[in-house]
Amino acid sequence: MKMPVGAAEVVLAPGQVSFATRPTRLRTLLGSCVAITFWHPQRLIGGMCHFMLPGRLRHDQPLDGRYGDEAMELLLRHVLINGTQVQDYQVKLFGGGRMFPDHPRDLRTEDVASLNIRAALALAERYHLHLTAQDMGSTGHRTIMFDVWNGNVWVRHQPMGTLQHDAYQKNQRTAGR
Repeated sequence: MKMPVGAAEVVLAPGQVSFATRPTRLRTLLGSCVAITFWHPQRLIGGMCHFMLPGRLRHDQPLDGRYGDEAMELLLRHVLINGTQVQDYQVKLFGGGRMFPDHPRDLRTEDVASLNIRAALALAERYHLHLTAQDMGSTGHRTIMFDVWNGNVWVRHQPMGTLQHDAYQKNQRTAGR
């Protein structure tokens, strides 16, 4: 996890999208939100978005990275601006942890985490993305570190509530390349 000399580090807040064309580490903290990473293995460029909700009704408003469908559009613009094609990227999905696992749920409605997971998977299917890894669902939060210079994504998952005893095993996993 050592960074190359001169590498930048960017921390994404909810709703942000970042794309790097030089050695950069992108990081974020996810709860029920979802992060999508794009990595081009030949060009060693890539990006990440951190969205909070699947989508919204939009009327003549600018794109907003807080929404999954719009965050994906912003990432795809970077893909095109850099003269690349979406099918050349390795894509990984993270997050969608239930943050209140012990809170009684209304079985007639879905929680935000489940809606975000479903949205991320639907976006991957809609755009025919080359999905190489995912770590979504369960409970608690995840720290994500994406090293654009080599495509590695490191995940530290801290489950909560009834699944907390699985934390050690989850924290030892990386999303691979």
